[in-house]
Amino acid sequence: MNRLPKDKRAQILNLLCEGNSMRATSRLADVSINTVTKLLVDAGQACSDYQDRAFRNLPCKRVQVDEIWAFCYSKQKNVPEAKRGAAGDIWTWVAICADTKLVPSWWVGSRDAECARALLTDLSGRLANRIQLTSDGWRAYKDAVNDAFLDQIDYAQLVKIYGESVEAQKRYSPPMCIGAERRAIEGNPDPKHISTSYVERQNLTLRMQNRRFTRLTNAFSKKAANHVHAMSLHFMFYNFCRIHKTLRVTPAMAAGVTEKLWSVSDMVDVIDAWENPPEPQPSDNADLERLKNAADSYAPSWLGRPKSNLGDENNSN
Repeated sequence: MNRLPKDKRAQILNLLCEGNSMRATSRLADVSINTVTKLLVDAGQACSDYQDRAFRNLPCKRVQVDEIWAFCYSKQKNVPEAKRGAAGDIWTWVAICADTKLVPSWWVGSRDAECARALLTDLSGRLANRIQLTSDGWRAYKDAVNDAFLDQIDYAQLVKIYGESVEAQKRYSPPMCIGAERRAIEGNPDPKHISTSYVERQNLTLRMQNRRFTRLTNAFSKKAANHVHAMSLHFMFYNFCRIHKTLRVTPAMAAGVTEKLWSVSDMVDVIDAWENPPEPQPSDNADLERLKNAADSYAPSWLGRPKSNLGDENNSN
C-alpha cells in the first residue's frame, strides 16, 4: 500500500488543525481529497484512542462545561426526509479544566439529556478528586450531573439574563446579556469560581481553528462521523501541540499528562502506532488463557468497544 511520507502527513494535519477546509488542504498539500479524508479518519480514530488512554486520574479541580452548535449536511429546517436522523443540527459538548485549560472530555451529538449524561459520565471517570463544576442553565445538566457524580461534586449554574434582541442583529448575534445569576445546585461551590468564561473562550477557539464551524460557507460537515474525527483531531492538537499564551505551556503539560511540547509529527507517530499495534504476547499461564477464551465466547456482542463514534472511511467531508 502506498503511504505518504511522514512530513507530508504532518503538513496535511497541520493545515487541517489551523483552520483550512478539506479541499483547501488538498490544494495546498498537492494531494487528492480522498487522501486528506482517509488521513482525517485515521487521525481521528488514533487521536481519540490515545487521549482516551492518556486522560486518566487527572488533577482537575475546577471544570466548566458547555455545548457549541454546528450542522451536518444541511441546517435542520432543510433536512430531506431520507436524511432524517443523520443530518441537521449537531452539537459538540465540551468540558475544560479552568486551571490547566485541558479539554479532557467532549461529546458530539444532539442537544439533549442523553448527550449531557454521556459527556459528564465520561468526565467523571477521568478525574482523580472531587471537582467544582459550572455549567449554563440548560435544563439537561442537572439530572446528568446527579447521574454521573451522585453527590460527590460541587455543582453550580451560571444563568445569563438577556435583553430583547435588536431585529437587525437577531440572525447571527445573541441578545445583549444584561446580567447573570449564580445558582448553587449541589455541594458547596465557591461563588468566586462560578464561571463559564473559559469554556466559552474554548468555543471561540474551536470556531476559529476548525473550518467546519465557519458560518456562511460550504465547509460544514457532510457526514457526522467525519465531524467526530475532526473534533478528535482538533482537541489532540489543542491539548498537546498548541501553547496556551497564559500558561506558556500546552494544556497537557500543565495537567502533567506529558512533559514535552508535542509537534504535529508526534501526532503522526500516534497514528502509526495505532495502525500497527504490538503483537500480544502469549501468557505462560495456560489455565488463564483457557478461562479467558471461555469468557469471551459467552460475552454478548454489544459488550465490545462501541463503534458509533469511530465512523468509517467514507469520502464525504
